[in-house]
Amino acid sequence: MDEDAKPYAARERFWRGRDIAFTPLEPDDAELIHHWRADPVAAHEIGVWPGALHQLRERLEAYVEDRDRDDYLVLLADGTPAGHIALMEEDLVDGTAEAYLLLAPEHRRRGIGADALAALTDLAFGELPLHRVEAVTHTGNTAALATLRGAGFVQEGVRRSACLHRGRRYDCAILGLLRTEWEALDRPRSWDH
Repeated sequence: MDEDAKPYAARERFWRGRDIAFTPLEPDDAELIHHWRADPVAAHEIGVWPGALHQLRERLEAYVEDRDRDDYLVLLADGTPAGHIALMEEDLVDGTAEAYLLLAPEHRRRGIGADALAALTDLAFGELPLHRVEAVTHTGNTAALATLRGAGFVQEGVRRSACLHRGRRYDCAILGLLRTEWEALDRPRSWDH
């Protein structure tokens, strides 16, 4: 077992994908997420900077109490943490939420993101009364766009010049997945694993 996996191996698995599982995010996960967010590729692709560790810890504490979002660590089968995934801005009246995914650098381009997004949309549509899940990324983030499209998301539009990074403006793609589109996907569901 990977040394990094030991503290996470005993964590409760709330939801499963094909090769991953979700465990609820805890404030003590702040240092790990802070490390992932400090990666220059992640900062560029998701448009966030790590900031101070104590600020992230405070934010994670607030997330635990926030009823408009669900945050999870993505764990591999051996308990190795591979990413942070969330349904944010959940509106159960309108049936909408926004998907968020941050993978650790060493776990990118291995299919983990696709597996995690499939599990997240199964949770959103199979257990929650959601009708639409949205995702936003800049138009140059080809890896995220491919992963989202592979999970069934459809690009609906572009917010022009909506993101600033390193002094340059980027367009942001808006993608959505509707319940009927999710239902039409021909793949095993999380509860089949």
